[in-house]
Amino acid sequence: MSNSCSAKRQKSSSRPSGLQFVIDGEAVVLGVDGPSDFNALHSRRHDHEVQLYAFDILAVGGEGLRQLPLTMRKTNLVRLLRGRPDGIFVAPFEAGAIGPDLFGAACRIGLEGLVSKRRDRRYGAGRSKDCIKVKNRTHPAMTREF
Repeated sequence: MSNSCSAKRQKSSSRPSGLQFVIDGEAVVLGVDGPSDFNALHSRRHDHEVQLYAFDILAVGGEGLRQLPLTMRKTNLVRLLRGRPDGIFVAPFEAGAIGPDLFGAACRIGLEGLVSKRRDRRYGAGRSKDCIKVKNRTHPAMTREF
């Protein structure tokens, strides 16, 4: 997870059709057991294994989408990345009151935490009451020093 609800690595990309877009996502190297391996990502020895998890879409074709609710942005993101190349994944959108169960499962498989956004809200950079980051206090990232 990044230090804010915006991913650390926002990039403008283009598809072969020339369509320009900006997505909010995170570069990860998946460990052999599934969860991302922060140290492998930053060691640069595994650059060939880096994958992109796309969380949100902020603009497409020069048109800003931040004012749209999350549900519409997710629909646009899935549509845009349909048929995407290997190594690009759209983070799933789970609707409903599943937060505690989902967080428990995330902790059990060793994830750093979860980010929850309100599905009817527009995109806002940084922290807000509409974007909640819940950390797994037992994850090694919570004690990492830089």
